[in-house]
Amino acid sequence: MSPKAINVRVTTADAVLEFAIQSTATGKQLFDQVVTTIGLREVWFFGLQYTDSNNESTWMKLCDKVMNQDVKKENPLQFRFRAKFYPEDVAEELIQDITLSLFYLQVKNAILTDEIYCPPETSVLLASYAVQARHGDHNKTTHTAGFLANDRLLPQRVIDQIEMSKDEWEQSIMTWWQEHRNMLREDAMMEYLKIAQDLEMYGVNYFEISNKKGTDLWLGVDAFCLNIYLKDDKLSPKICILWSEVRSISFFSKKLTIKPIDKKAPDLMFYAPCARVNMRILALCMGNHELYLRRRKPDTIDVQQMKVQAREEKNFKQQERKKLQLALTACERAKQKQKEYEDRLKQMQEEKMAVTTTPQHHHVAEDEDEDELTNGEVSHDLETVEHIKDPIEDRRSLVERNERLHDQLRALKKSVSFDETKETANDKIHRENVRQGLDKYNMLREIRQGNTMRLVDQFQNM
Repeated sequence: MSPKAINVRVTTADAVLEFAIQSTATGKQLFDQVVTTIGLREVWFFGLQYTDSNNESTWMKLCDKVMNQDVKKENPLQFRFRAKFYPEDVAEELIQDITLSLFYLQVKNAILTDEIYCPPETSVLLASYAVQARHGDHNKTTHTAGFLANDRLLPQRVIDQIEMSKDEWEQSIMTWWQEHRNMLREDAMMEYLKIAQDLEMYGVNYFEISNKKGTDLWLGVDAFCLNIYLKDDKLSPKICILWSEVRSISFFSKKLTIKPIDKKAPDLMFYAPCARVNMRILALCMGNHELYLRRRKPDTIDVQQMKVQAREEKNFKQQERKKLQLALTACERAKQKQKEYEDRLKQMQEEKMAVTTTPQHHHVAEDEDEDELTNGEVSHDLETVEHIKDPIEDRRSLVERNERLHDQLRALKKSVSFDETKETANDKIHRENVRQGLDKYNMLREIRQGNTMRLVDQFQNM
């Protein structure tokens, strides 16, 4: 008798996919079906997420059978395809357009829902790039007042703070939209992400922890490091430990221990609400650490081929756009040409994407079996590489490096007035950090002064 078929629904950032899988299918087999369907090859950033029996979001294990995992048993089974790990620099690391699009949509949604804090003036500028990505070049004839009325453009917090009518701030966004004329959709999404990645909460997974003294804190896990935050401030880390400074991570029940490379330094120990949370922390630490080291090694042949293909496709798009701009004046002819281009591009991608299973080395290592939660300590030694340059040392925000962007944000701050009486706690923290000249990267540089021993002592005394 053949295995029973199970109906599965996978929601991505821009689509809903439905599959029938065998009851014996593994997480990797389902994952491969998803990435093959959407044409994704940069699989190492992504995972399948589900809601477990405790109503908590959990990442699916690729090596285990789907039906052996704690997925809510409903028909169809529900999964979310999401970015699990973030690049250090989107412009350097994101290769495929589909990868760029998935990151853009996920980050944009996180900003609009205030999962990632974004200052008001930056929110308006990002909205103008989002409009360019969705609607293309501004056209005075068709893009008249009220055109953006149904677009979700700003976080509700920012809408509440703007001292303008809805029509007025939509017009302000439309004015900035005109600055992006002739920008391709993919370039608009990339510009959006280049600005967004400098936001303090971008790419950070937060976990509630406490130290030996019982002080409630936040642990932040991201592409660069482990950060410790005070309970009332997710924007300003107080302690930062780079992945290259961590030797091993282990946990026993609620206690999680981080052993530094510096053997003279004491272990960093903290407490999570339960062992299951520590398992999730360990999994994210292992994946981020592995990608941190991968970035500092030569590209694999696979990645080199992806980059060549991406350059070819980008050149093709630019050539086609030039042809459209020069040759097509009638709207219907333009639509027809665009469809031909999309069909050709899809054919190119299908020919080069003849992949039915993702190579195992494309995935990051997974955490240990959850059965070990009841069997004692779970430990993982991390690969160490000597003489890795501190990635924070020379990192500068785009605003700091780009005078035009700096001037745009300054002009926005002057042209759009905000009601300071409606500031949130994060608004006030951000304003104070700006007053002190602190952005995401120089804040990390400042708190990294001193050795690991001092950082551990500081943590235990918080």
